[in-house]
Amino acid sequence: MNRSASRVTRASSARRLRAGANVLAAGRNVAQLEAIASETGAEPLPFDLTSEDSVREAVEGRDIWGVVNSGGWGGEIATPQDTDITVFDKVMSINARGSLLVTKYAAREMIRQGRGGAIVNVSSQAGLVALAGHISYGSSKAALDNITRVSALELGQYNIRVNSVNPTVVMTPMSAWYWGRPEIERPFLDQMPLGRWATEEEIAGPIVFLLSDAASMVTGVSLPVDGGFTSR
Repeated sequence: MNRSASRVTRASSARRLRAGANVLAAGRNVAQLEAIASETGAEPLPFDLTSEDSVREAVEGRDIWGVVNSGGWGGEIATPQDTDITVFDKVMSINARGSLLVTKYAAREMIRQGRGGAIVNVSSQAGLVALAGHISYGSSKAALDNITRVSALELGQYNIRVNSVNPTVVMTPMSAWYWGRPEIERPFLDQMPLGRWATEEEIAGPIVFLLSDAASMVTGVSLPVDGGFTSR
């Protein structure tokens, strides 16, 4: 996972642990997972999102009720005519294919247990509206939103709910290299009704809600958490 995803994972893990859940923090970066485990008490579960064998081995046989697919990679800032197709393929492999692999094997375990479940995919406002330079990232998140809808349709019969959250930018050091540029930041925030970037807690809250029984009749939704940006 990237650093932005890691910070959201920390926040959502902490909230779920406070609610009494047993939380697995999954990803490829062992150091990040150990840091999350140290801070939150979650159990680290390292695996490679790009490897079906790695995902299957990590997930099979586990008693799973809730899943948050928050792994992701931003790739590059490029136009369609300039994009590096190798980068495009990697972004799609991690952001869309990786989340589908986790859903594939987690759903099997949820069905085996017969208790239903909830899956939340961390998508992006870039999956809902066009953002300049985001041909790879936006395409991967639009694909993830469709994975959400189709999975909700297919898994509803097992009482498994599948939803997405579609956040705006969480301003981290990793995000700032692009979104912190004055010529990018100010015009973007001027178009957003709330006019500010999101915090990790503001993304974690909707994730925990969609996992909870309070959202027991909500499935197939792509929920913008974007200060109103996509409402324009």
